[in-house]
Amino acid sequence: MVFAEFTFGHGILTLVEIFFFMIWVWLLIVILSDLFSDHEMSGGYKALWVLFLFVIPFLTAFIYLITRGDGMRGRALKHQDEARKSFDAYVQDVAGGSSTTDELAKLSSLKDKGVLSDAEFEQAKGKLLA
Repeated sequence: MVFAEFTFGHGILTLVEIFFFMIWVWLLIVILSDLFSDHEMSGGYKALWVLFLFVIPFLTAFIYLITRGDGMRGRALKHQDEARKSFDAYVQDVAGGSSTTDELAKLSSLKDKGVLSDAEFEQAKGKLLA
């Protein structure tokens, strides 16, 4: 019976092993995602990093974190900033942004009320349609 020999200590040791394995998998995902999101590094260097990650995984991971750790933070912040700007633009476009047709209607209304002259109307319309 295998379960008869499985003690509480074995259970704790198994949980610790699973914990460290999950940390290792997470670390590999972070390193690989950073490696492939860096557009300044050539494909050859990326291939060497991946090769060494599979041949000498622990040493390579530690060397990668030591040598490229500062750049990892910068690239992650840049990616988050781009994602935030893209999301903000999407929200403005869908929720609060007015379309070109709406802007032209507003300009036409201002022209009809006499607030804008014909030249000003044509100039603003040209900017909208450009």
